[in-house]
Amino acid sequence: MMTFSNNYMTMALKEAEKAAERGEVPVGAVIVNGLTGEVMACCSNQVVESYDPSAHAEVLAIRETCHKLENERLENCDLYVTLEPCPMCAQLISLARIRRLYFAAYDEKGGGVENGPRIFNAKSCHHRPEIYGGIGEGEAIKLLRDFFRSRR
Repeated sequence: MMTFSNNYMTMALKEAEKAAERGEVPVGAVIVNGLTGEVMACCSNQVVESYDPSAHAEVLAIRETCHKLENERLENCDLYVTLEPCPMCAQLISLARIRRLYFAAYDEKGGGVENGPRIFNAKSCHHRPEIYGGIGEGEAIKLLRDFFRSRR
């Protein structure tokens, strides 16, 4: 049961729950037009079901939003995701020019934003979004722990 109050992160957490129910690592992502508040995409991991290692929630949400807006740049869009993006997703966030990144759980092992290679701090990074981590972290950690415990 969700007790968290940020509506967009709550939506991302619900997407993560759906992923877990399908046997996917529970990560959900929501992209919002930062100017209007319109939800542009709600996605969750589809790596296993699509046989595609790049089918992370963030990638799918960015693709969907780019298609909707018919633009490869999402300069006025904000991304809410339940887990710190991996290096691949962080690079895509930079290339898409996402305005703000909000994430729930930090990922010490696979993260690419605050952990690991810290993509946005690299000299080769073209764009660095505003970053807000730890939003809804408790809910996201619980989903991840429960998922991996059930797999053991």
